[in-house]
Formats: sequence, C-alpha cells, structure tokens
Amino acid sequence: MPGRTLPSITPAELANHRGAKSCYVSIGAKVFDITDFVDDHPGGAGLILDHGGKDVKATMEDELSHSHSDAAYEILEEHLIGFIVDDPVLDSATKEHPPEILPPPLAAGGVRGTDGGNRRKLVFETTGLSSAEDLSIPTDAQSDYRTHRFLDLNRPLLMQVWNGGFTKSFYLEQVHRPRHYKGGESAPLFGNFLEPLSKTPWWVVPLVWLPPVAYGTFAAREGLVHWGQVCAYWFLGLGLWTLVEYGLHRCLFHVDKYLPDNRVGITLHFLLHGIHHYLPMDKYRLVMPPTLFVVLATPFWKLAQLVFYWNWHIATAVYCGGIFGYICYDMTHYFLHHRSLPSYYRELKKYHLQHHYADYENGFGVTSRFWDRIFGTELPPQSAKKVT
Repeated sequence: MPGRTLPSITPAELANHRGAKSCYVSIGAKVFDITDFVDDHPGGAGLILDHGGKDVKATMEDELSHSHSDAAYEILEEHLIGFIVDDPVLDSATKEHPPEILPPPLAAGGVRGTDGGNRRKLVFETTGLSSAEDLSIPTDAQSDYRTHRFLDLNRPLLMQVWNGGFTKSFYLEQVHRPRHYKGGESAPLFGNFLEPLSKTPWWVVPLVWLPPVAYGTFAAREGLVHWGQVCAYWFLGLGLWTLVEYGLHRCLFHVDKYLPDNRVGITLHFLLHGIHHYLPMDKYRLVMPPTLFVVLATPFWKLAQLVFYWNWHIATAVYCGGIFGYICYDMTHYFLHHRSLPSYYRELKKYHLQHHYADYENGFGVTSRFWDRIFGTELPPQSAKKVT
C-alpha cells in the first residue's frame, strides 16, 4: 500500500485554529480538523470551541463529564490531518500509528519529514520542504486549504488575505511554506480585469528600463569631462546597487519582525514579497512590475540628487549605474528560478533556492552573496539527505 504524507503541525499553529471557521484539536501526536463537525456536536458548538486548538485526550476520557464512545474516536480518525512535531508525541505516534501514515521524524539541523514511502527524507520545519526540487511539486489546492485553512489557490488570493483575519504569526508561518500551482501557472490574484496587470514577463524589465539608462548615461556625459569619468561614477552606482539589493531584500521584503499585526500590513507584505515566497516558481510574478519599481526607485533618485547636490550629471551617472544593477538583479533572479545556467550561476541558483526551501531568514543576496558574508547572513551549504 503506497504511503500518504501528512504534514507536521506546530503547537502554535494548532493553537491558531480555535474558531468556528477553522477548528483543530489534538489527541497526543494526532491533529484533527473538526471544523465541519462543530455545529453537529451533540453537546453544542460552544463546547467544541472551548477546546479548539488544544489537546482533548483528557476531556474525552473524563467519565464524570462525558466518556466518549468508540464511534466518536472513529469520527475523529476521519478528520486526521497531521501530527504535532514535539519530540515526545512523535515517538508516541510512531508506535501507535500504522506504517503507511507516519509522523515526520526529528533530525539534526532543525529538519523533519517523510516522503510517505519506505524512505524518509529530512524537511525543514519552517518550509516543510527538503530540497529545491520540492519547489516544483504541484500542490493539491483543495487538500492544502483543508489542511492549513490559509489560502485556496483556486480563488483570488488578494481578498482572501485581506478578509482572512489571519494573525501575523500564522500568516508568516504559512506564506513561507512554498506552494506550486498547476505546474507553474499563476494562481488568481485579483480575479478580475486587473489580473493581467499583476503579471510581468522577464523581458519587460530590459525592454522598459535599458533605454532610459542609456539616455541618462549619455545625458550625464554632457556635463562631465570624459567617458572615463562617466564610467567611474556609473560603476560606483552599480556597486552601490548591490548594497541596496541586499538592504531592500532584508529590511523591506523580509521585515517580518516589525510587520504590523493587522490586515493592512499583512496584505501589503503579501503583495510586495509574500506572494513570491508562497508561489516561488510563478514565472510571471517574479520580476518587479514597472509601476512598482517606479514607486521604489523614485526615493533613490531624490537621494542621488541630494548626495551629489553639486553636480546633476554625476548624480545621474551614479543613478543610471544603479538602475542597470537593478536590471541585472531582476533578470538574474528570474534565471535562477527558471533557467539552466553556467557553473558560477549554478552555485548562485543553489544558494538562492536554499533561501526559499530551507531558510528564508538568511541568504538575502541574489546576484552575489558578498553582503551576506559581511553582515553574517550567509547560508551554509546544504544537501538533502535521505534516511531509512
């Protein structure tokens, strides 16, 4: 009998599912989604919700209140959706449960998991994945929604995020567990006439931004002595971009710790970068739409004019070098996700995809890991090991 994989669920995630719209309970290692049973419980919905997000083993065995029949336990088994990841209950579940459904085993390095067959593989707790290849495994949208009660990939995502009532901790936990929609298609975001505006092919980036960079570079030359001076300032801007790239990725796109715990902050986070971590192999929501880039780039134009206030042409040369760095960044980012590359870029590809499947709190460099080394956020080498 082929195995079926059930996810590991943290105690914090269990505790988040305690309402009428999503109600989980646990018994030892096992986690059950009893949302559909809340209104049908003989003791009333209130009794169920009082115990939502908690272990109900003692309550169900309490003869003074109400000892539950075997039928009640059979109903629960039909709603089994996963296993608590705490070490003691993992051992218990492994002994209690048949081999075709096993909880993920604990492993070194903060990883757990099973591939559902005779072999087990290590998976990272924060993402539920074990390797870059897992990023391209299609997600069963219905099963995923039923299990996690986060987003239904078949319905427009934006209003689900806005109306979901998610806590910050639950949102961040789920949005960093990558999904893969229909072999790489774009899941609906708006679900209306705005949908095409949310998708940007990679070639739009050089097509839109290379001509202004070329024009600005030649305009800068008009006020400088020679091309050598233009190139010096231009490459200064290119070098500064690498720091800006790191800073934006770490301090804006991954501002998780300081993210407001409300739907405005959560929705903005999702639109800016969360959707990329949620659906990392979506090729049309990977590079930055021109309108969004204008919003982010305008303050840097003002900053260049302020820093190099004595000479507009120097400021323009530096800025054009920085914008060219952005073009290289966005194209590199796309190719790391979707193309076979030369040896140097293959290593960079492994490094960046590790940021997605293993540790989203480190590895912020995309075109280079230089600033990761400087600021102590470099990812260590990883290899997906299989254990029997």
